[in-house]
Amino acid sequence: MLETGKYLIGSIGPSGYGSKSTAEQVTESCPDLCSITAIITGATSGIGAETARVLAKRGARLVLPARSLKAAEDAKARIVSEFPDSEIVLMVLDLSSLNSVRSFVAEFESLNLPLNLLINNAGKFSHGHAISEDGVEMTFATNYLGHFLLTKLLLNKMIETAKDTGVQGRIVNVSSSIHSWFSGDLIRYLGLITKNKSIYDATRAYALSKLANEMEANVTVNCVHPGIVRTRLTRDREGPITDLVFFLASKFLKTIPQAAATTCYVATHPRLENVSGKYLADCNEASTSKLGSNSTEAARLWSVSERMVFGDSKAVFD
Repeated sequence: MLETGKYLIGSIGPSGYGSKSTAEQVTESCPDLCSITAIITGATSGIGAETARVLAKRGARLVLPARSLKAAEDAKARIVSEFPDSEIVLMVLDLSSLNSVRSFVAEFESLNLPLNLLINNAGKFSHGHAISEDGVEMTFATNYLGHFLLTKLLLNKMIETAKDTGVQGRIVNVSSSIHSWFSGDLIRYLGLITKNKSIYDATRAYALSKLANEMEANVTVNCVHPGIVRTRLTRDREGPITDLVFFLASKFLKTIPQAAATTCYVATHPRLENVSGKYLADCNEASTSKLGSNSTEAARLWSVSERMVFGDSKAVFD
């Protein structure tokens, strides 16, 4: 109850920011980002778009991957209309396809750009049961497995950039407090929902994908919970019921600039230098779920994930 009250009134935490802080406010004291190159997934709308806009304002070069180049072009146009000198590279990426992830990384590496910042923001809430081309449940494939492979393939580039520039690289995984809704054997459940449509539960599958994101170099990795905000994540279920749910939850909703604040804070603030392995909400360190902080399960998930992306993903659950 106390935490809820602090959230509603926007109490300031140890970082100097709280639930009402915006992405622009938390980046006011960050260094000029003109030497920073950032890849931001899911930057065509919602939290990702605001994150991209604010980082562009601070001078960062942006690489915006998207399934639809038209959506990426629209996002770029919005940013450039406000900040004409922005440097923005658009590329095609479908996170539900491991082949697409590999193609994206190969194309990015051919550009010979540095990479200081990777923000794994894109998310999908698949209301219907669907399987990716790699034989993986679609929500998990998009929210977690695609980002897992993307991060693995880009890590050497980030390490190399940090070594060459002396500037610490940062990886930010945008998670959700809904990860705590999942309990049980996550590997077994993933296998079951991949194979068995009859037990599929959209909310539990989304919670699983976000739980997975919780889990040695001059690169830090942290997870953030942006807060409750209405974005295009719910586009598959637009209508009176969805409107009613968000109306009833309106006291808890953040604006998109507020929801992007923790991502931008973790990505840019000097206070987060050398801070890694943390889970943050409202720009302050928070507690993750018991399962989300279980190192044994994290190692197990890592092992299975590597088999899925570097082996035969369709055979993992056979």
